[in-house]
Amino acid sequence: MESQRLRLRGADDLWLAADGRGDPGAPSVLFLHGGGQTRHSWGGTAELLAERGRYTLALDMRGHGESDWSPERRYGVTDFAADMFAVIDTLEQPPVVVGASLGGMAALLGIGEAQAPRVSGIVLVDISTSIDPAGAERIKTWMFSRPDGFASLDEVADAIAEYTRDRTRARNLDGLRKNVRLGADGRYRWHWDPGFMNRERGPGEINDPARMRRAATRLRVPALLVRGQKSDVINPENAREFLDSAPGAEFVDVAGAGHMVAGDRNDAFSEAVLEFLERRIPL
Repeated sequence: MESQRLRLRGADDLWLAADGRGDPGAPSVLFLHGGGQTRHSWGGTAELLAERGRYTLALDMRGHGESDWSPERRYGVTDFAADMFAVIDTLEQPPVVVGASLGGMAALLGIGEAQAPRVSGIVLVDISTSIDPAGAERIKTWMFSRPDGFASLDEVADAIAEYTRDRTRARNLDGLRKNVRLGADGRYRWHWDPGFMNRERGPGEINDPARMRRAATRLRVPALLVRGQKSDVINPENAREFLDSAPGAEFVDVAGAGHMVAGDRNDAFSEAVLEFLERRIPL
């Protein structure tokens, strides 16, 4: 399904890039990607849900992709949550928010701490109220590994293959252009603001698990946690902690997938989300 390129106003007067698919008047699904990713990570799932009658909106979060960078480097979880609510205000119907990793943290904390959040459901993708420190450290180490960028798209593909060890190396190098930006020096760099993270605050790090658990206990909408069965970021204990905290939350463990669930097994991930929506939040 053809997507519509949109520019939406976020918090702090920032402009955010998004792809919309389907009828804007239909029940909505808002996608928030993980730290360091872009809206393009949701393409297959967003397209499937739009074909099944929902309006899908995949957002480039602040500091990522084609969205504005924060001049003050305001990249806390609550800042991403504020952008989420600003975008939700533009939608005709309360959305289901699907958030991966950092996007899931923003969704959980924002929705769980809001007095009356205008949402109809939440899907967390390989993120919980706590995470495995070793997995978080692996992400941080990888994201800091190439500060000077890449000389070619082949080097970009190699770097991605290094992290997604169980996934086939990308063959279509042109598709990688959506994940990087070409600098004036002729080198490719990841499509995010370098000020988005530092050594003390890595991507997806949960600094206050107790706060996240309190947010989970306050969820009053249908909730689903989708974990990659081979994830080193969310282990079974982390998943159980969320399920014990969030009233009536459901769980799907996707075989053959790691932390990048939607990219590793997009077919299984999309079907899990579709089944949950059709059963719990029907059209």
